[in-house]
Amino acid sequence: MTIEHPTAFGRQRSPFARAAVLDFFGEHHHGATPLATRPLRLALIGGFRPRKCGIATFTTDLFEQLGAHRPDVAVDLHVIDSPSDRHEYASARSVIRADRPNDYRIAARRINEDAVDAVWLQHEYGIFGGPAGDMVLDLVDRVAAPLIVTLHTVLAEPSPDQRRVLDHILRRASKVMVMSRHSQGMLVREYGVDPARIAVIPHGAPDRPFARTQDFKARLGLADRPVLMTFGLIGPGKGLETMIEALPAIVAAHPQVLYRIVGATHPNLVATEGEACRERLMALADELGVAANIAWDNRFLDTEELLDSIEACDIYVTPYPNLQQSTSGTLSYAVALGKAVVSTPYVHATELLADDVGVLVPPRSAAALAEAVNRLLGDPARLAAIQRRAYARGRETIWPRFAEASAGLVEAVAVTRPRTAPLLATPGFTGMRLMSDDTGMFQHSIGVVPDRRHGYCIDDNVRALMLMGEADAVPLAERQHWATIYASFIQYAWNPDEQRFRNFMAFDRSWCEDVGSEDSNGRTLWALGHAMARAPDAGLRAWARQWFDIAAEPLSRVTYPRATAFTMLGALQALKVAPDHQRAREVVERGGTMLHSLLAAERRPDWAWFETVLGYDNPRMPQALIEAAQLTGRQDWLESGLDALRFICAQQVSAAGLFRPIGSETFHRPFDSMPFDQQPLEAWAAIDAAAAAWRATRDTVWLDHAEAAWRWYLGANDRGVVLGDLATGRCRDGITPQGANENCGAESILAFQLSYYAMQALARDSRQDAGGLVATRTTGTALGGSLVDRPQQDAHQLANS
Repeated sequence: MTIEHPTAFGRQRSPFARAAVLDFFGEHHHGATPLATRPLRLALIGGFRPRKCGIATFTTDLFEQLGAHRPDVAVDLHVIDSPSDRHEYASARSVIRADRPNDYRIAARRINEDAVDAVWLQHEYGIFGGPAGDMVLDLVDRVAAPLIVTLHTVLAEPSPDQRRVLDHILRRASKVMVMSRHSQGMLVREYGVDPARIAVIPHGAPDRPFARTQDFKARLGLADRPVLMTFGLIGPGKGLETMIEALPAIVAAHPQVLYRIVGATHPNLVATEGEACRERLMALADELGVAANIAWDNRFLDTEELLDSIEACDIYVTPYPNLQQSTSGTLSYAVALGKAVVSTPYVHATELLADDVGVLVPPRSAAALAEAVNRLLGDPARLAAIQRRAYARGRETIWPRFAEASAGLVEAVAVTRPRTAPLLATPGFTGMRLMSDDTGMFQHSIGVVPDRRHGYCIDDNVRALMLMGEADAVPLAERQHWATIYASFIQYAWNPDEQRFRNFMAFDRSWCEDVGSEDSNGRTLWALGHAMARAPDAGLRAWARQWFDIAAEPLSRVTYPRATAFTMLGALQALKVAPDHQRAREVVERGGTMLHSLLAAERRPDWAWFETVLGYDNPRMPQALIEAAQLTGRQDWLESGLDALRFICAQQVSAAGLFRPIGSETFHRPFDSMPFDQQPLEAWAAIDAAAAAWRATRDTVWLDHAEAAWRWYLGANDRGVVLGDLATGRCRDGITPQGANENCGAESILAFQLSYYAMQALARDSRQDAGGLVATRTTGTALGGSLVDRPQQDAHQLANS
């Protein structure tokens, strides 16, 4: 049975297939795709018009202004819709119902399939479902492109749920945008965010001519009256009752004054209590005798009508009592339109109105509001001066500047592929030397420096022994020296009482356990079989045969699927030099039967895998089945192995054609796949498995997949970061949402080095094959084409075909 998968890998001929007539690995380079040659593609997530809230207005402004001023940034809109006040969004790529967890996952999948360059999330706790809006975390965790987050609220004293949600988002974000220096400082002090990850972009504003107040008053029939105005969704916490309480003193000094309260009642409030909040405010105005001086416009205005209304006022008032409010879009509009503003000193107002651009008054003080308004209305010269200063300040935030800053933020996180060395440039060996001593290879590092606190493990030392059998670019005497040290570690790890190898050793050479995991024991048998065939001298090959014979029988009883695959790979290596080794053949037969049965038991139409979860070293299981089928002639094992490998390859290639290893956050999630953290071990496994599939089928699609996995180390990945250092042979520990993990541990170095030698062998074999046989493609395969040669747009079309 062949499983068809939605991710297609193209139809071009592999560059490997040209190897007989072209020194591909010496001259074939893949440089960066310059951003200037194609539009950036942005996935923008937030509320959107006609939804009535500040986040929707901001997202709409951002969408429209990027379109107007930066058409080189193509924006896909993903709308967060209210569960109680549904709307239609003609421009939306997807609509996420705030209270539907699955909608977030579907949107993330679509964003990944669209191969966007960046994702920009508008964050406010109240617009997402779950405690403190935590449903959005399912989306944040699943998108692979770099994430920008605009924080519309940064709380000094968040609730535990609010802190949990924001900390999680901050860990995922490549850049965090705020609109005030105060919010930037709070993120650094209270949340520990690196200042380099924070961008301060003031809220954008319209660019309209100055001093047209009388014209717009005349349109409303208010030409002879002083006009005050507040705009926004009406509800508790807006400070409107304080401003109404200030009106008697203002009316006493200026009887013709009119206070325009523009805005609909908040939809959530309407749903629970109707218009009771507005009615209480109207009753207060009646009680104070100022009802005739208030005009209620019970509408949420679109942007142009809102701007016209602001232009018709003399003083714009924001009496908000919540001083933690990070931004107010209408405050930015009012300043840019040259309005005198009287405001409480919330965060945005304090910064925007500094230097006598506006007037700040204490919260919940009707007397202070009245005094500030009366001083301005009673001093026309001061009123005009403040209006001019406001207009000048607003030139700093007009839409063209906002759009440029926003596009610059997208450009800052979008990945530019780095130019690479020739595909098979040989990595150095310094990193291996510096991570090893006369005991073995250290397990972890801090940066490039070995971390002795974590000592050693057999997993790394068996891989290191395998490398010494492959690293023909390293002088033979040096390979023999290090191979003997790694072999000695393995030998000392054997626990004869338990008939198992230990795994973890402290720096003082004391063992941390009596028995290692099944996986570590399986890897050890794999390395022993490999050393039987590939160790750098005859003495070590004989030593490996001795220890393989000791360990093969007890380790043939492992039960975990990966451990079984590792033992099979070791037995298959042993059979290359000892074809009559009965125990090795039994390991292959038992393991092949088990993996074939597991795949049949777990298979479903969209899941051709051995387990309900994906983990680490995933391709090793299909690799073991494919190689076992080559030895035994079991066609059913070959078909199962190829099916499973096609499935895992489809999971590990992005819509842009880049290798994307199954992230460690995927582990233990049934029928799911997460993009981070990506680890080098998976790329090595992908190369080895693809090589096995190519040798079994001669289908060049597997060459393409191996090449894509190798280029992952060299920068062809979701963050454009180079993990493998060709000069030293070191490799960074993986890719996180924010970029490379700068540590260079043993597992990563070994995966990089072994990947190189696997690619070298595959290149050699494919050149020989291209000189004689004709490489063919399998009809109906889900894979195909060179992952690195194919343009991104072609990959996108194929992925959705």
